[in-house]
Parts: sequence; C-alpha cells; structure tokens
Amino acid sequence: MMREFRCDFHVHTCLSPCADLDMYPRAVVSMALARRLDLIAVCDHNASENVRYVVKAAEGTGLTVFPGMEITSSEEVHVLALFDKLEPLSALQELVYRHLPGVNDEDRFGCQAVVNEHDEVEALSERLLIGATTLPLQQIVDEIHRRGGLGVAAHVDRESFGILGQLGFIPEGLPLDAIEVTRRTGIAGARRAHPEFARFALIESSDSHCIADIGRGITRVLMQEATLAELKLAFERKDGRRILE
Repeated sequence: MMREFRCDFHVHTCLSPCADLDMYPRAVVSMALARRLDLIAVCDHNASENVRYVVKAAEGTGLTVFPGMEITSSEEVHVLALFDKLEPLSALQELVYRHLPGVNDEDRFGCQAVVNEHDEVEALSERLLIGATTLPLQQIVDEIHRRGGLGVAAHVDRESFGILGQLGFIPEGLPLDAIEVTRRTGIAGARRAHPEFARFALIESSDSHCIADIGRGITRVLMQEATLAELKLAFERKDGRRILE
C-alpha cells in the first residue's frame, strides 16, 4: 500500500570536517526520530566510513538509512550518491579515494572522526575530504549509475558548490536522477524561479552539519516502501509513486 515517507536525503556526520563533532551516529539517529523522519541518507564529503555505523545505530528503530556520499567533482560541483546497500557505496568509495588528492589540515578544516554506533572513536581520517576529486561531473554520475545508485545534484540554489553556481547551467545529457534545493528556496520556489527544472524531480534536504538542522529540510515521498527502487519510481513519477510538492 502506498504511503507518505518523510525523508531527509542529505545528512552529514562528524566525519565531514565542516560538521559538528557531536554528529556521531547515535545522535544523528536520535534527532531523525525526534523529527519524525522515516528515511535519511548519510552523505559525508567524499567519504562513507560512518555510514555503516549510522545503519547499525538505526537498527530496530523504524528509521531507514540510505548509504550515501556527497562527492565533489573536478569542477567543484557537489553530487549526492544514494544507495540502499553498503556494498556499492564501498566500491564507489574506493574510486573516490583513488582520485582525491591532499592531506587534511585539522587546524584549518576541522576534525574528521570515524565514530561507531557506541559513540566510540574508531579513527581520524587524514584525507582531504573537503577537497575536490579529479573526477569530472559526468563520470561521477555515470559511476553512481554503474553501481546501481541515484545521482542528485546537491543544493543547486547555493552559489558555492552548486551546479548552477559553478557551471551556470545544467549540461544537456547529464543523466541526473534529481536535483536538490535547500529549505531557503523550497521545491515550489525553485519551480517558480527556474522553469528549466521542469524536466527534473526536485527534492528538499537539510544538508545538516549540526544536530539541530536534521529534518529542517525534508522531502515527502509517496511510495510503497523505503527502497531505492521505489524512490527511483517516485523521481520518475511512475506507478503512482511521486514527490509530494
């Protein structure tokens, strides 16, 4: 039976250097539940080590966690990679790391903590997660699709790291599954301001870097269950599934 799912498809953890350190897996899950969310996607910058711990922290709670990542292209465009299984994300992570140069400067960019579901620090990442990969935008979207995921242009209404701010347009033939806007603009506002978005599914997310922001930007999705296959149908407005705008 079809029902409405309250989703936040862009949530960071303490692995992202620009996120608060109290965004450890159990705290993320607790706030998502407090905000009555049905589904979140964990999308740290160019990294995914905390995803499996958020998945574990959510077990038995009724909250679905999509494994994800926010990848920075060589054009400095942010792209969300969404999956509903860990294995394809891990494979994509290997590719991203092979194309991510640099070493993190903790004093300048922030700590990058891998924290398990028991709030224990497992490691500190030394990679420059805030940086750009050497992967072009087209290749990133293609690699996401090759592994069965969905590719979403992140926060397109923001000047920094959004596809419009970086390129000035959305390239013809770029096979995005959806585009994301912030709560400042909202889906309705984006439709009014950008008629060229008519061909895309739109989502609104929090892009939360602190606990209090989780769920402050959500997308309501009409689908049967919280799976990537159902979300894809909703993006395509097929078989009664759709984004509730």
